[in-house]
Amino acid sequence: MKLVAGLGCRRGCPADELQGLLQQCLAEVGASLGELVALASSEVKVAEPGLIALTERLGLPLYFLPVDTLAAQEACLSRPSERVRDAVGSPGVAEAAALVQAEALFGGHATLIIDKRRSASATCALACISQEAELP
Repeated sequence: MKLVAGLGCRRGCPADELQGLLQQCLAEVGASLGELVALASSEVKVAEPGLIALTERLGLPLYFLPVDTLAAQEACLSRPSERVRDAVGSPGVAEAAALVQAEALFGGHATLIIDKRRSASATCALACISQEAELP
């Protein structure tokens, strides 16, 4: 299975917290880091040190997506947030980023296999293309 992780975080969130949440999400579906092909977040996080450190640590590409592209995914979000909309311009980051980037990389309709999970300062969601979404 090829997966894309969408990540959102508060300013200053450490890479270790992001990685811990990501690994928790992967474990929840019985997936490994080897099945992860990319990370994605909002363009407003382009200079976020924790995200940059995580992508360097994992050796994966990190895509920063336009806020309006993420906002267009609102109907697909499990729990849209007005607080997040006020902060970054989109009602959600992790789920929207995972969906948008999975579709961009793989072509076809993406499905969330893990909706938004939270830690103290981060959110994570996992997406894959629909035909790959069925887990054993």
